[in-house]
Amino acid sequence: MVVIKKLDNGVRVALEAIEYVRSISFGIWVKNGSRNEQPQNNGMSHFIEHMLFKGTENRTAKQIAQEMDAVGGQINAYTTKEYTCYHTKVLDSHFDKAMDVMSDMFLHSRFSQEDIQKERNVILEEIHMYEDAPEELVHDALQEAIWRDCSLGQPILGTAETISNFDSTNMKNFFQTQYHTENTVISVAGHFDTEEMLSKLNQYFGQWKRKTDFVVYDTKTVYTPQMIQKEKEIEQVHLCMAFPALKRDHEKKYALAVFNTIFGGGMSSRLFQKIREEHGLTYTVYSYTSAYVDSGLFCIYAGMNPNQTEKVVSLVCEEIRDLKKNKISQSLIDVTKEQMISNFIIGKESTVNLMTASGASVLLRGFVQETEEILHQIQKITAEDIQQVIEKILIREDMSISVVGNLKNISFQKILENNF
Repeated sequence: MVVIKKLDNGVRVALEAIEYVRSISFGIWVKNGSRNEQPQNNGMSHFIEHMLFKGTENRTAKQIAQEMDAVGGQINAYTTKEYTCYHTKVLDSHFDKAMDVMSDMFLHSRFSQEDIQKERNVILEEIHMYEDAPEELVHDALQEAIWRDCSLGQPILGTAETISNFDSTNMKNFFQTQYHTENTVISVAGHFDTEEMLSKLNQYFGQWKRKTDFVVYDTKTVYTPQMIQKEKEIEQVHLCMAFPALKRDHEKKYALAVFNTIFGGGMSSRLFQKIREEHGLTYTVYSYTSAYVDSGLFCIYAGMNPNQTEKVVSLVCEEIRDLKKNKISQSLIDVTKEQMISNFIIGKESTVNLMTASGASVLLRGFVQETEEILHQIQKITAEDIQQVIEKILIREDMSISVVGNLKNISFQKILENNF
């Protein structure tokens, strides 16, 4: 059971004590990501995530790494469009050391100009790496295009131009403005006593305060259908088709999850079986969903030989037409629900997954939904629920397409005309 408390300074904490494990997973969640940035400082949130590992007033970057390695601890971080997470996992006997290191990083990072210059080169290489990975670029290019008029479309890494302007002063100012007690959640799952843990968190984080007021940045989204083509000298064509979908807490979100699993969420899905297994046209084909506080996407991805592109698009469209014409059977839905429930329950046996689920939920929703309620919502999904989701999302006029790769002799306009 997750216990939600507040520290002396108002920071929310989600605590889930588990008697039968020997580890503790700990995460600091900040509701700040690339959609909270202005165009001129795009990439700052991700850059700050890197800088928290580059040294504090008390430790060098090497000492941070050495101290965590010495206790066999796992420590990492990541930035998304809507939040940043810093997390660690250690044995319960080493948790005090992990807490000391993590709090030092979070509260006392130096942001030295010398370290910023070094890390700028690292992040530039990261940007170039994505440019050289068409299977990643095709998704990013699509999102940048369809949300081009709002901050949700900004790349998480920023651009070479924007990050070139970052320095110690503007980075410290951004950190002071965006990292606040009001938008920070601490999540802990594992072997500990709840009251003792709360006392430790107050000791390390309870006195943290910010001098500036917390201001919520208006980040409304506007979806605009787009067709993006990027020529790359590679052997394949990478294709991503997208439709506007459901926001994070939409009442039909579980129905969408079931539909996605059936349509393209695994090896037994319709897309995988039809396009890869029956026709042998791709190595990789799948669908996925992205959900945000006020919007979402349903996407279909495939990577293929250029001369097989039109056939792959044709088969995807054939599946979409069939879905609209014929309801998915309740028996298949029931099997898929059982699969999802099993995966959900198995996932809850990991302290990392528990910490992640609780931290993200409190940060983005303000509460943690009970396991039984989630299972109930999945179990009650019907064929009619799935059909409503299909009709709401798979609308030709709202479709966007991104293609990256060897596009010589391929007319996507003609392909679309032939298949839609």
